[in-house]
Amino acid sequence: MRQLSVEGAWVHEPRLFPDSRGSFHEWFGDEDFTKSAGHRLNLAQANCSVSSRGTLRGVHFADVPPSQAKYVKCVRGAVLDVVVDIRVGSPSFGHWEAVRLDDVDHRSLYLAEGLGHAFMALTDDATVIYLCSEGYAPQREHGIHPLDPALGIEWPADITPLLSDKDAAAPTLAEARAQGLLPSYESCRAYYAELAARG
Repeated sequence: MRQLSVEGAWVHEPRLFPDSRGSFHEWFGDEDFTKSAGHRLNLAQANCSVSSRGTLRGVHFADVPPSQAKYVKCVRGAVLDVVVDIRVGSPSFGHWEAVRLDDVDHRSLYLAEGLGHAFMALTDDATVIYLCSEGYAPQREHGIHPLDPALGIEWPADITPLLSDKDAAAPTLAEARAQGLLPSYESCRAYYAELAARG
């Protein structure tokens, strides 16, 4: 796995084995994951979303602990997947990085607990699956407006973003920080250490 510029985020770039019948690849490996993340992935929930072109989901995050780490893959079409460092006190607070996930290169993206996650569908019927370390808990879930100018995520200029009512009403990064919604870098680091100790 290749670490991104945001601490706690990695990309898995699998080796593909194509033949006349199709192709094969390993999209998750426990040994490789554990070596990179420092702990095993606790699988509590697996999600699948199908989106029309332009659908913009996020920026979503959950309270730490336990938050919700995600291992994300696009199995049909393509999405621009974005990880955002929303951990107050982090050296890269407010920084984001985007990775194209599609059904050609078959990359996967891992985001540790406490990071913000969003993606935009670049094609119709873009199908994203993700493994989650914790189940969905509405009372712990939060969002940041994905079009926050201060955050400055560079979404494709030629695609009109389609947001849910909930995401459209989400606060900016500054507003979320003022409201005390954001996790602290210190609490996230402590939780990562706890996960590593568990093995």
